[in-house]
Amino acid sequence: MTEPTAETTTGKVRGRAHGALAVFKGIPYAREPFGRDRFQAPREPERWDGTREADAFGPRPPQSGLEFGMPSWTPDEGLDCLSVNVWTPDAGGSGLPVMVWLYGGAYMSGYSGQPDYDGARLAGAGVVVVTFNYRVGMEGFGELAGAPSNRALLDQVAALRWVRDNVAAFGGDPGRVTVFGESAGAGSIAALLAMPSARGLFRRAIAQSVPGTYYSPGLARRMSAGIAAELSLPASAEALAGTPPEDFFAAADAFGRRIRDDYAAWGPVAATGMPYSPVVDGEVLPVTPWQAVADGAARDVELIVGFNRDEYRLFMVMGSRYGTLSEGDLSAAMEALAPPGAEKEYRAAHPGAGVDDLYALVCSDWLFRMPSAHLATAHAEAGGTTHAYELTWKSPAASDVLGACHGLDVPLTFGNLDAGIALMLCGDPVPAEAAVLSDGIRNAWTSFATTGDPGWPAYREDTALTRLLDVEPTDVADPEAVSRRIWAAHRFDPME
Repeated sequence: MTEPTAETTTGKVRGRAHGALAVFKGIPYAREPFGRDRFQAPREPERWDGTREADAFGPRPPQSGLEFGMPSWTPDEGLDCLSVNVWTPDAGGSGLPVMVWLYGGAYMSGYSGQPDYDGARLAGAGVVVVTFNYRVGMEGFGELAGAPSNRALLDQVAALRWVRDNVAAFGGDPGRVTVFGESAGAGSIAALLAMPSARGLFRRAIAQSVPGTYYSPGLARRMSAGIAAELSLPASAEALAGTPPEDFFAAADAFGRRIRDDYAAWGPVAATGMPYSPVVDGEVLPVTPWQAVADGAARDVELIVGFNRDEYRLFMVMGSRYGTLSEGDLSAAMEALAPPGAEKEYRAAHPGAGVDDLYALVCSDWLFRMPSAHLATAHAEAGGTTHAYELTWKSPAASDVLGACHGLDVPLTFGNLDAGIALMLCGDPVPAEAAVLSDGIRNAWTSFATTGDPGWPAYREDTALTRLLDVEPTDVADPEAVSRRIWAAHRFDPME
């Protein structure tokens, strides 16, 4: 059998045929970001002669992975991690719409070869699916003297430029690119909407559970200095150039624990303990996504944005917090995270809710739900075409504690329901109704990538019409009216 080939700007690649699809894996879009290029912006990949085999995913970016149940990266995996993968139903070049995935992982973890992100089912609907690696943790987001800020975001721009310059060779239309991503991937997409260097590289965007954590340069420097101090080193590219990547894992973990234990010193970021996030540095990321979008920076980008109803329950389960929280814990969270007077309003609006439910609600609103809702409002008010959603389905096979929790949308988006995240959040076997819901979400996402219409009306601030994603989807006006009212005047400014 003749395997599919494609000619890229840096050389010819040979993928593999998988049924009706051609699949290409591990194609470099930038040089290895180590050695002289460590902690620097990505550089163009070198050309190669002959035909390069593109049949295996490239190495993971260095990462602990332990937070998400994956093994930590080891040096044996290699460092040439900036690579892309392509699933295409027509490698001959028919101008299909393109969907480019950005993974999540709290800006500390994630890689494109994760089985949950296999693009075959999405590509089977008649789109070209692209996934790629970007640097995470200290390599991608550490704020270091002598290094550009937001190197991970610069990686993402480089990958999107690769798509622009090469996707036609794989059957895609570079003028119909949709970026889609979840959690830190959605936060990255929100940042891309605000970045001048990303302008014109995509036409549509789907942001699933946008986190509201963007750091000021001062906070980011303090974070990176604290991690470097764990290694008795200063936070500079020169001083850290020879540090083995794996040395940062334990240092970041130890420092993250200290952040979580000291709200007085760290403020709301103590609620996550996340040592890394995109930095509003004034150059790569000039302002927060909400400000940029409100100012019209992404008016020409069609947008789907939404969240899962019970986002924070996942983290409460992972941290063994359910059933252990007191009224004092709830009041402290309300005071630390929510707008002034919010506790009284939350309690009045949810009179039957217990401590756990209210704690999950305010944390969900602060970290994911209201940042996503604010982005929808800003985009619509600036004249952009916006569609909002809320995932409300919870697996009957999973614990009622999880509900429609963070990450549940990932297997439903890709249709990969037989392993990984799906089994963890939905039970084994996954309920049959999950396949029905997944079909609906994939149809909506691929329809949006193709035509700009996901199948429900556009969002407007006055109605806040939202698609509730469930086995039987419905369109509801302002389903989170209480939370939106409580947070209406809140600004998700850079965290200090």
